[in-house]
Amino acid sequence: MLEFLIKPRKAERKPIEMLAIGFFYAIIAVLLATFLFYKSAALEKYSSVFVVTFTTILSLPFMYYIIRLEEKKEDKIHEENVLIKEHGKALTALLFLFLGYILAFSLAFILMPQDMINSNFQAQLDSYCSINAGDLRNCAQVNGKSIGVDFKSKLNAFSSILSNNFFVMLTILLFSFVFGAGAIFILAWNASVIGVAMGLFTKGSLANIPVSFLRYLIHGIPEIAAYFVTALAGGIISVSIIRHKLGKKEFWHTVQDSLDLVILALIILILAAIIEVFFTPWLMSLFKI
Repeated sequence: MLEFLIKPRKAERKPIEMLAIGFFYAIIAVLLATFLFYKSAALEKYSSVFVVTFTTILSLPFMYYIIRLEEKKEDKIHEENVLIKEHGKALTALLFLFLGYILAFSLAFILMPQDMINSNFQAQLDSYCSINAGDLRNCAQVNGKSIGVDFKSKLNAFSSILSNNFFVMLTILLFSFVFGAGAIFILAWNASVIGVAMGLFTKGSLANIPVSFLRYLIHGIPEIAAYFVTALAGGIISVSIIRHKLGKKEFWHTVQDSLDLVILALIILILAAIIEVFFTPWLMSLFKI
């Protein structure tokens, strides 16, 4: 029942509603993981993974049907500029879904007692802090990965961030191609890690959430948009292979459109990395953060 709260066509008409849907799915996932695994000696260590798994399970039907909807548009629309605009509606809906995840995970991280945080977000804490701090005890004092002020350090950071983002993009492309809507698991995982990062940044204060959003989502929104574009591209090809025989005119039209989406995603990822390395640190310096 819960996974069918909103249909793709309505989501494309009213994408803002997906913010509430994403928030609701993520909160339900956290509550389920807490109810099933909290204080369970044998299973508690898996709770943080199941938070993402439950979020994915709730989101899979929507992701599947929106990919099918976008693939059907391939058969009806043959002008590339119109088709890209139509895909943009799906992308907007998915971005609001992702923002709903982040808001839910960050609020859960801030409001939950420490032992529940350790249970439900331990894997995310390990992932984030191993990259940004190395020492979990001091991780709450970390505002983000340090980027040097000289141009060479910034270029090195840019190269490192971009190569990592390209790897994530290729993984999402592979998942969405092989599993159709399966890429939502990686995207839900990223949302949970960002939620944890934002929770750490706020230092337990709800008043710091707006600045936390500013810190992580200025570059995070275009970065995640690129990932969703990639997921749509891989999913559209996957559905097209099922619906059309290989070599048909419709299939090659879909492949061409998917390649256009992948190229668009690459461009957006490069822009997101530029924002993260060169613009975000400068903006945070204005806030003296």
